[in-house]
Amino acid sequence: MKGDGMFPESNPKSLDARMEELFRTARTIAVVGLSANRGRASYGVARYLQLAGYRIIPVNPNETQVLGEKAYAALEEIPDPVDIVDVFRRSEFVPEVADAAIRIGARALWLQEGVIHEQAAARARDAGLFVIMDRCSLKEHQRLLRT
Repeated sequence: MKGDGMFPESNPKSLDARMEELFRTARTIAVVGLSANRGRASYGVARYLQLAGYRIIPVNPNETQVLGEKAYAALEEIPDPVDIVDVFRRSEFVPEVADAAIRIGARALWLQEGVIHEQAAARARDAGLFVIMDRCSLKEHQRLLRT
């Protein structure tokens, strides 16, 4: 199910309002799985979000710098507060990312299109994070903020 993985009866307008508020108030987005390869979806989405005014923090142990920002091997290594953890990893890696997002006090866990893990999403939600699952942050930003 597309959405925040909460309940089938979730109100799409309420979800849109929460996503829009998140986009309007967030400043820093940690992109887990961000690659310096310009052909990868993670690069295109992160570049778009950076141009939209967000600070992008790459999280990838195989990179040293992406989009002019220092890359970190893990979320816990980031020295600054993170608003959104945007995940470009396969679904089986989501539990460890969700747990790390909880530990660093992120406000939201965003799982990109095709990235679904109900148990990890529930754990993050129970810890107070807003969870968006199986949605593209670029597409949703464009749709909600009409940029």
